[in-house]
Amino acid sequence: MMKSMTEPKTVSPSKLPNGIAVPGGIDDPLTRRTHTEPPHPYRTPFARDAARILHSRAFRRLAGKTQVFTRLAAEPSSDHFRSRLTHTLEVTQIARTLARILGLNEELAEALALVHDIGHPPFGHAGEKALDEALQAHGLRFDHNLHALRIVTWFEERYAAFRGLNLTLAVREGIVKHSRDYSAADHPELAEYFLSQFPPLEAQLIDLADEIAYLTADLDDGLDSGILALDQVREGVPLFRRFHNTVVEQYPAAAQKLSVNETLKRILNLLVTDLMNETNARAAALGATTLEDIRRAPGRLAALSPQVEAERAQAKQFLYASLYNSPGMEEAHARATEVVQGLFTALIADPAQLPADHQAQIPTQGLARTVTDYIAGMTDSYIEQAWFHCSGK
Repeated sequence: MMKSMTEPKTVSPSKLPNGIAVPGGIDDPLTRRTHTEPPHPYRTPFARDAARILHSRAFRRLAGKTQVFTRLAAEPSSDHFRSRLTHTLEVTQIARTLARILGLNEELAEALALVHDIGHPPFGHAGEKALDEALQAHGLRFDHNLHALRIVTWFEERYAAFRGLNLTLAVREGIVKHSRDYSAADHPELAEYFLSQFPPLEAQLIDLADEIAYLTADLDDGLDSGILALDQVREGVPLFRRFHNTVVEQYPAAAQKLSVNETLKRILNLLVTDLMNETNARAAALGATTLEDIRRAPGRLAALSPQVEAERAQAKQFLYASLYNSPGMEEAHARATEVVQGLFTALIADPAQLPADHQAQIPTQGLARTVTDYIAGMTDSYIEQAWFHCSGK
């Protein structure tokens, strides 16, 4: 295991132990902002970005947005299941740990983790699917990464000198590219984000930190809710069964909840450690000495080892079949579709119901995109209220 490095300083770029320069040094073009601002006397550019995201209204609204579910059918909402906000905080903890051990820029990793889900609409992935389907009827698509970019560059209003959060180029690039690659031909508006190159390792790690966080958390919430049974998880997720057998042997008198917690903790540790080791091994095998080497590598260097990746994929497949698309979730998904698409249709038919600031966007953004922007910013409870107001239901 590599030795942890000290906090990155603005006076010089930090280095991976294998010699790769990472973002954040003085005069680094990745710290450039759209609107020029004087440097802060004691905070780095990426630390300022993380703070701006943390203090934004869009970030606070994540507390009111579903991760997988917040309630079961015919039951009141529970405070114990993950929200989009608590999930984001868990991703941030993993990302900072990985960045510190790998000698990357922790503050950049933190900013990217905090912002990675800020573009998600209400009702989790069911809401995102419903909104995308509604938008396709108008020849457009909904992409939560690109919507997040719109939030931080335009919709957040906190500064007198400019709109948006005026984040650094590195954070904006990471918002766009942390989980997928975009074609320059399809997205010429993203030209400044090095679309022909891979992002820095800090951004590459976010997608996998996200996968790790929600895999273990969703198993936890699924079992805690009763949608998943312990025997079902043991049968469908060999990775879980292997660790659970060890835990039960070590703590035979432990309550089921505690044995599950111990199991998930060990799975989390395995995945994070494997990601750290595999990413470092790939960078070393490439012989990378510059950030340019990372950008122009044959593929993304942040990855799990083949064996652990296969186990992760198997667990994810189980979650899709047994939790995300389970019969117990059908009612929630149907409700999300009804509310999101119903409100979308109502606002398209009567744009006067939009707030004045959104109505002002229609001439430049078009009605369908403007309605989408409005809906995507809503929390679960607010969209229910808005739908009730529009439909009388």
